[in-house]
Amino acid sequence: MPQPYHAPPHASFLQKLGPGGAASLGLALLTLVGLAGLPWAFRLRQVLGGVHGDESSAADAILVLGRRLEADQLTPVFVARLAHAEALWRRGLAPRIFVAGGATGTSARSEAEAGGEWLAARGVPGSAILLEGRSQHTLENLFNVRAEMRRAGWRTLLVVSDALHLARAKATAQGLDLAVSCSPAPEAPPMRGSLAWWRRAALEAFLLHWYHTGMLYSRVIRSERQLERVT
Repeated sequence: MPQPYHAPPHASFLQKLGPGGAASLGLALLTLVGLAGLPWAFRLRQVLGGVHGDESSAADAILVLGRRLEADQLTPVFVARLAHAEALWRRGLAPRIFVAGGATGTSARSEAEAGGEWLAARGVPGSAILLEGRSQHTLENLFNVRAEMRRAGWRTLLVVSDALHLARAKATAQGLDLAVSCSPAPEAPPMRGSLAWWRRAALEAFLLHWYHTGMLYSRVIRSERQLERVT
């Protein structure tokens, strides 16, 4: 049976799109223009709503979503995610931590590898650190971790990222039929209410709209090749 499409390491934007990606992006843009930005405003409300909640609960595993490295080093955002995951692990909310993310941009190592090294340096034992080092974006982070969880017989996942990312991460996880709760990294930049924070919120609102547009488009045209990536 053919395997679902996965973007290659260091994938370009076009390579990350995969089957149906360009069409769904075009539809997302058209609906924004045709509906005077209302879908974006609706998704922005969802993004901002996710900032206020912390659903931390016991799970089979904690998942730290990857973040692109800069000059092969962790960014402050990625460090904040990892630190929060470590704190949740030390509280006993899960016995293991997944770190997701492949080799992106110009990095010589994967996001997962760099994040795993950071956790190990903080005293998290290797037996509690699981690396998913293939994925190129959030959808693939969750898709690949789901496969590992199914093989191991694990069911529940506690997802860690920065607050503005979690609405999209949760929607994607639920689309993949994952039982998830979400916990935002409180120290992750940018500073809440800053211009950079609002820019990120605006982008996340569009990406969330694009995700839902792509899901609907794939179901309407009944494309098995597209649906196997997102469900």
